[in-house]
Amino acid sequence: MKTILLLVASNIFMTLAWYGHLKFKFLEGKSLLWVILFSWGVAFFEYCLMVPANRAGYMSGTFTGYQLKIIQEAITLSVFVVFAWLVLKEKLTWNYAVSFALIVGAIYFATAFKPAAAAAATVTGGH
Repeated sequence: MKTILLLVASNIFMTLAWYGHLKFKFLEGKSLLWVILFSWGVAFFEYCLMVPANRAGYMSGTFTGYQLKIIQEAITLSVFVVFAWLVLKEKLTWNYAVSFALIVGAIYFATAFKPAAAAAATVTGGH
């Protein structure tokens, strides 16, 4: 759960860094360099949360690298859907909803089954 919460928090910062500048009034009329530097500053906090999330999930043996990436992408899309709706004022159309459902299916397939190496280690007693 710690990994998931850290991933959600980190993705909030990343979404703000990548897309917030499209609507932030205080950035209107600023140079592209200034906007990039602002976004980097916001993204710093994303890294401060993402790195511990991935380390905790991976080092604990809870998730594989593949699982972490797939979960992270689904969280990214979830956070973005809320951001697009609230900040960008965009609607979630049927084709985006279907695309999102397919990503949720990917999470199921990525996490519902033991990876081959882990399954083999269980059968052979870890050898």
